[in-house]
Amino acid sequence: MIYDHINNLNTYASLSPDILVGLEFLRDAKPDTENGVYQLNPRVKAIVSEYETKPQNENGYEAHRQYIDIQYILKGQERIACLPIEKLTETKPYSEEGDCALYSADTIHQPSYLSLQSGYFAIFFPQDGHMPSLSSASPEPVKKVVVKVMCVHD
Repeated sequence: MIYDHINNLNTYASLSPDILVGLEFLRDAKPDTENGVYQLNPRVKAIVSEYETKPQNENGYEAHRQYIDIQYILKGQERIACLPIEKLTETKPYSEEGDCALYSADTIHQPSYLSLQSGYFAIFFPQDGHMPSLSSASPEPVKKVVVKVMCVHD
């Protein structure tokens, strides 16, 4: 997992050209960017959406295998709970179609929380369980971009 400010995107240029494409899209995105799916190249797409944060995410933690998530807030703020998937219990098996498995946490392992607000991004790799859409104080509307970067498997 990586958490940083978009001004530092060049720090991550060497991770992969596709991650850089996603970060550059985020750098240039504005709060008035229209909701929808933006195909940035054959391996990278950005999904812009709006919703209201909530005190608890009933789906629990999620993790992906085919795509790396880069999450970025255009308006508002949210908290994201994070735990490595080896510390989570699978509650819904991995679906290739949705590229997602769902997980729950026990009370022994306490999550870390990211405060995602405008200008900051988080990159979640396949081993990173994450629970997005949580409210910081009380529920609030957010506009968010999730960039999906195809994983390259050797």
